[in-house]
Amino acid sequence: MKILKKILFIGLIFFGVSVLFILWANFKIDSESEDYVTSEFSKLPNEKTGLLLGTSKTLSNGSPNAYFFNRIEAAAELYKSGKVQNIIVSGDNSKKDYNEPEEMKNELIKAGVPAEKIFEDFAGFRTLDSVVRAKEIFGQKSYIIISQRFHNERAVYLARKNGIEAYGFNAADVNKYAGIKTNAREKLARAKVFWDFIFGIEPRYGGEKILIP
Repeated sequence: MKILKKILFIGLIFFGVSVLFILWANFKIDSESEDYVTSEFSKLPNEKTGLLLGTSKTLSNGSPNAYFFNRIEAAAELYKSGKVQNIIVSGDNSKKDYNEPEEMKNELIKAGVPAEKIFEDFAGFRTLDSVVRAKEIFGQKSYIIISQRFHNERAVYLARKNGIEAYGFNAADVNKYAGIKTNAREKLARAKVFWDFIFGIEPRYGGEKILIP
């Protein structure tokens, strides 16, 4: 019985520390990114490039993913406003029948962005990969990230910690009930940011440099 109590006590301590760490990580990212993310064009600098972060075009039930299409709309608006001249579409292409960058490019073209202004990053498996590869592979030391606010805050924080002058343009969010699972996952992802810092995690793949004229 004493052993069980001791195990329970240690488990409760571990749980409490974990919760505090998650809360701290979220506060840290919120506070350090708030001045760099916005939904207003007037608060953004003019940049050579925008970085559109990937997600699936459809949900598991086959219906359209509002996160995806809201990001496409925001990226097209950003380009048409003249705030960016080019767009890097960065996402997952780890399976033959799954290609986030290609789907984003096709939708951007439909939305009026010229194909020659869109550059595909097929190794954007994580947000960390996307923001660092935009610098290391595509040579962009400053850019505007396009995603929903909750995602932009983490992406901008990561980019700036990697020596990139990054800003975030917020796409429209989905309603709070539809996004419960995504927002819960984001809380944990923010804690993992600092776990990755501790262990020096870097992007999974490098590759040849890609010139953006």
